[in-house]
Amino acid sequence: MDSAPVASKRHDLDVWVVIPLYNEASVIGGVLADLLRVFPQVVCIDDGSRDGSGAIARAAGARVVNHPINLGQGAALQTGFAYALERGAKYVVTFDADGQHRVVDAQAMLQRARDEDLAIVFGSRFLDDRTQAGFLKKVVLKTAVVVTNWTTRTRLTDAHNGLRVIREDAVRGIHLRQDRMAHGTEIVVQLGRTGLPYAEEPVEVIYSEYSKAKGQSLLNSVNILIDLIIR
Repeated sequence: MDSAPVASKRHDLDVWVVIPLYNEASVIGGVLADLLRVFPQVVCIDDGSRDGSGAIARAAGARVVNHPINLGQGAALQTGFAYALERGAKYVVTFDADGQHRVVDAQAMLQRARDEDLAIVFGSRFLDDRTQAGFLKKVVLKTAVVVTNWTTRTRLTDAHNGLRVIREDAVRGIHLRQDRMAHGTEIVVQLGRTGLPYAEEPVEVIYSEYSKAKGQSLLNSVNILIDLIIR
């Protein structure tokens, strides 16, 4: 880690962090401890967890909204967006529950959105060399970028990174219907259609043994690519 997150500023009270949460009991407490030092308004969408993840998140200080059954990450994000908008969010930060994202990156992305009047800031693991992904994984993910850019008419370097900062007017243009990994492309399509200004910010994705087992494996990257091709 090259720097630690700094304490929340007063103007960050217009920000809600949205976390889709599914069976992350062993890590969600630590993820929230780091986030809540900086972003006091965090909502976890407990998407039918069976391991007590929601109770742990609530005890850590996050708001928790429960899906009684597992509906998928796209549905969890959509629920989180509605929750944040109902509470007057000017910006929404999407953040993964498995510990792969860094709070300092989210801070930098939010500051850039404010400074440059951007509606969307996408995190990209391919704009610097901090992220230690394997060669085959990079090939698959960069192929997914090519396919996504062609199908969505966007120009991104990282098509399936769950760390994003989205301004309120852009959030209102999102209506996710895809429940599996295809929601990552769907959200890019819908944000692109808003015509609002966007940029990418370099971020580090942390590939721990845990996060790889939970969805950051090479096989999962291949599944993303297959979803893109057949959708």
